[in-house]
Amino acid sequence: QVQLVESGGGLVQAGGSLRLSCAASGRSFSSYGMGWFRQAPGKERGFVAAIRWRGGSPYYADSVKGRFTISRDNAKNTVYLQMNSLKPEDTAVYYCAADRYGSAYYPNEIESWGQGTQVTVSS
Repeated sequence: QVQLVESGGGLVQAGGSLRLSCAASGRSFSSYGMGWFRQAPGKERGFVAAIRWRGGSPYYADSVKGRFTISRDNAKNTVYLQMNSLKPEDTAVYYCAADRYGSAYYPNEIESWGQGTQVTVSS
């Protein structure tokens, strides 16, 4: 398994931007599909974005499409989430997720989770 550590969360005004990073330790990072999920108070953890281990187009939740971009740097064992045009409804704890040889889309298939990073968007 890989261990995941997120960073980059914080407080931002509506319309602003943040970039989250997730550093993975362990071998074979390139064999993991990587994703981001988020959980707002009183809500279930939900899918945000993911990128497959073998490349191809990333995929996004409809609520963030066109505003968020996921990318990965296999040389640095890191996955990123660039978040633009942030809205108050994006406020949540954001979790990085790893799914070996998988899509990183289904929560019950995730092998490793990060500890989460708080993103707060003020209106």
